[in-house]
Amino acid sequence: MIAAVINISALVLVLFSLIKDKEKSKQALKIAVLKGLGLAPQLISLVAVIGIIFSFLPPELIKEFLGGDFSLIQVGGAALFGAVMMIPSLIALPLAGSLIDAGASYTPVAAFITTLTMVGFVTIPVELKELGKKITIYRNGLALIFAVIIAFMIGVFI
Repeated sequence: MIAAVINISALVLVLFSLIKDKEKSKQALKIAVLKGLGLAPQLISLVAVIGIIFSFLPPELIKEFLGGDFSLIQVGGAALFGAVMMIPSLIALPLAGSLIDAGASYTPVAAFITTLTMVGFVTIPVELKELGKKITIYRNGLALIFAVIIAFMIGVFI
């Protein structure tokens, strides 16, 4: 239902744009199609990665490690895993949805996603060079703390 509302809204707005300025709208649609075709390989790899992960990790195993009543070990492990991984959000977000569908709790999945996007252990060498040691440590430390706080808040509210 939500997807239908979004798609209908987008269609109405595209039609409104075409009525308002046909040339700019055509140019924007051309750019959008080219960008979409550029994303196609990533989207195909997304489906493949999620398929491979779930062929090796049955839902029961995911539910056992990430499901049920969440614990600090679950959240800490998911946060650490997210902090050291370098996964594009395009792949990580659908993966998180699939983990939840497989029985994972919201809190560890939120810890994984928030640390994945906020903490950059992989990028520390670049940050050290560009920002310095003090700022790099503060930024990553605070990002880790706030990512875990956000994960617990999501667990409480959802």
